[in-house]
Amino acid sequence: MCSACGAASRAMNSEPQSEQIAVMALVMAAGVSRRFGEDKRRVRLKDGRTLLETTLTMVARVYPHWWLVTRPEDDLALGAAFGPGTHRRLAADHARNGLGGSLGDAFRHLLVQGETAIAAAVILADMPWLQATTCGQLNHHARAERIVLPCHEGRRGHPVLFGRDFWPMLAELQGGEGARNVVQANQQAVSVVDVGDDGIWRDIDTPQDLHGPP
Repeated sequence: MCSACGAASRAMNSEPQSEQIAVMALVMAAGVSRRFGEDKRRVRLKDGRTLLETTLTMVARVYPHWWLVTRPEDDLALGAAFGPGTHRRLAADHARNGLGGSLGDAFRHLLVQGETAIAAAVILADMPWLQATTCGQLNHHARAERIVLPCHEGRRGHPVLFGRDFWPMLAELQGGEGARNVVQANQQAVSVVDVGDDGIWRDIDTPQDLHGPP
């Protein structure tokens, strides 16, 4: 057991819910790719698919209901490459403030729209090696009053599932380091799930990161 993941409640051996859990996903794709040097969402991986197509193909397999969070200026032509299935696009007006700004916009939108899911999985669009089975495993532990996150080899990662009880706090975010403060302020509600997937912390920030696992 990876003690380095922290002292929060560990869900590796807990009994998952047997019924279907209504978990939706927010795919965060509003970054500006400064370190990469170009729009990394359009970069093609070894199999010929773009980075974003790869991530969204996985998301569509797991989540029947998901939102793609982008910048307001993203053109609709880019939307045509967002992968199979139906989805809704959410333009984050405060994306320039960083991940926290985009998350605040996204969760305010969910509250205004009356989203009924018990939890929202925050998935970073630049993590193409995240496995669908990992997302499914995390979904089984979702509760309205719980924050669920994965751990592999002592290291926490994404996606993070936020129960709807925390959505009002997330809706107040305006910038900074994303939802880290929300997690830190609610450690009693955090459930850590051990997974066999290093894709939970393999992202693409620079061109060198493309030479990741096959």
